[in-house]
Parts: sequence; C-alpha cells; structure tokens
Amino acid sequence: MNAQTFAGRADFQRLLVEALAWADAQGCRELHAWDADFVDWPLSEAAALAALTAWARNGRQLHLLALQYDDVVRRHPRFVRWRRDFAHCVTARAVEPELRLEAAPASLLLAVGAESTLSLRLFDHHLWRGELSLDPAERLRGLEWFDALAQRSSDSFAPTTLGL
Repeated sequence: MNAQTFAGRADFQRLLVEALAWADAQGCRELHAWDADFVDWPLSEAAALAALTAWARNGRQLHLLALQYDDVVRRHPRFVRWRRDFAHCVTARAVEPELRLEAAPASLLLAVGAESTLSLRLFDHHLWRGELSLDPAERLRGLEWFDALAQRSSDSFAPTTLGL
C-alpha cells in the first residue's frame, strides 16, 4: 500500500494541486471531488487552475459534489470563470440538505485512471489531518461512497447564470 499521511492546511492544499497534476500526467479520465463547500480548496490559485486546464482534455470528466456552491462563487471567482469555460467536462451536484453525513470525509479527491489511481482524503478541517493513497482499494471505497452520495443529489452550480 502506498499511503502518505499529512497534517496541516498548507500540506492539504499543496497535495491537492500535486494530485491534479498527477491525474493529468497519468491520463486519468475522471476526477471525483467532495467537500461541503470547497472554500478551503485552492481553486482560484494559478497552479490549481493550470493543472485543471492541462487535465481537462476531450473525454475527461470532473464530478463535483457539495452541500452548496454559494461560497465557491464568492471565494473562487477564477474557478467560476474556469468552470464556465470548461463546462463540457464538469458536472456539479448538491447533496440533499437533510442527508446525514457523519461518516463523510471532510474532503475527498479521487483520480480514476486506466492503470493508476489516487485518493486524497481530509479527515477533519480542524486538525487538517489526511491521507494520500495510491491503493486501488481505497479509491474503490471512495468511489462507492461518492456514487451513493451522488444518487441523493441534484444538479447545481450552473456554468452560467441568466439575468434579466
């Protein structure tokens, strides 16, 4: 098992950007990302956007799952613009608000490739403890959890907004 633990917000954010670049280098066709609101993700940082842009080729999909996206719109304007430009490869869903999430990781990023897999889990936002793993079994457990939660969600965070 290839696992690396981390502690600290800066380590979490650095590993997120590195995981996005890794997903591109490994040819991962899908990314699955969960967070209650994505506020602490470095989504508007240049390195994260460059990694996402490099990864976002034809046929690739980024699946976002959150409780709500209002904070993303307020805190990550560059990512909102990127999401608009790359709407063809992004799905964003919001989980039903009454759903109990006691067993949920604080944050989760799963990269799914033909031969390589990666899971980055943040266990809590208070101590910023987590684990980066290349173990396919970890990715599979994460995908099963993500899919079960996605079934209790609805489309959200439209790439554009219509105004009058």
